Amino acid sequence: MNTSEIMNVALELANLEEVPFDSGISVEGENIKKILIGVDMETPEILLAKELNVDLVISHHPHTGEQDVYFHKVLNVQIDKMMEFGIPINKGQKLLKKKIGLLERGGHARNYDKVRSAAKLLKMPYMNIHLPADIVTERFVQDHINEKIKDNPKATLGDLITYLHEIYEYQHTPAGPVIRVGSERDYAGKVAVLMAGGTNGGADVFKAYFEAGVGTIICMHVPEDVREEVEKQNIGNVIVAGHMASDSIGLNIFIRELEKKGLEVIRMSGIIE
Repeated sequence: MNTSEIMNVALELANLEEVPFDSGISVEGENIKKILIGVDMETPEILLAKELNVDLVISHHPHTGEQDVYFHKVLNVQIDKMMEFGIPINKGQKLLKKKIGLLERGGHARNYDKVRSAAKLLKMPYMNIHLPADIVTERFVQDHINEKIKDNPKATLGDLITYLHEIYEYQHTPAGPVIRVGSERDYAGKVAVLMAGGTNGGADVFKAYFEAGVGTIICMHVPEDVREEVEKQNIGNVIVAGHMASDSIGLNIFIRELEKKGLEVIRMSGIIE
């Protein structure tokens, strides 16, 4: 396989028709048979890949190239999720503007060529797959939770933690699902799993979900300032499922597809085996 074909596997899993802004191929490769993949893969991991005689390095998070500079653009994907839960499209767009601006200014200042140039000099094919894997994770977790609570309208946050721990990756991590806003006996209500679309949208985005009828948000991670603000709002609950474990769900589904095609895949850097 080549790098484009491998990217297409991820796009098909996520039902995407084109490569999103936060994903891409930095150094193309052909005749790929052995892959080293991790959540964060930079120059040290590329050097390790040379030692392991692999044909391609795949990072989940973007660390180089246009994917890093234009990362902010992928946040607009969150608008579709907001609409799904009853938030008006215009409101969703306005709520994301501040976070998009912050990310754009940060990305504009970064050294976008550091990792890409290292991969080129080492002649190591390199790519990253972010949004497609996160979409797969989000869909998997949302479907799992929906199935569990459909006959249990009084499910509590404690119940949600139990349901999440039925998923393999959450069973095999020291940083698994925890309640960050609310308590075990609080009713969960309607649950929104927010794990795709770049990064956390912020406290105002969470509030919009709660005002639209969501009782509990399950996310990968939440900054402390956002957690504190949501707690002050005193409307809804937040469960943090865990960053590496959540990323691993979508990545492992992707990896299994590659293995079905005969590729050897070595996991590292945060991916739970």
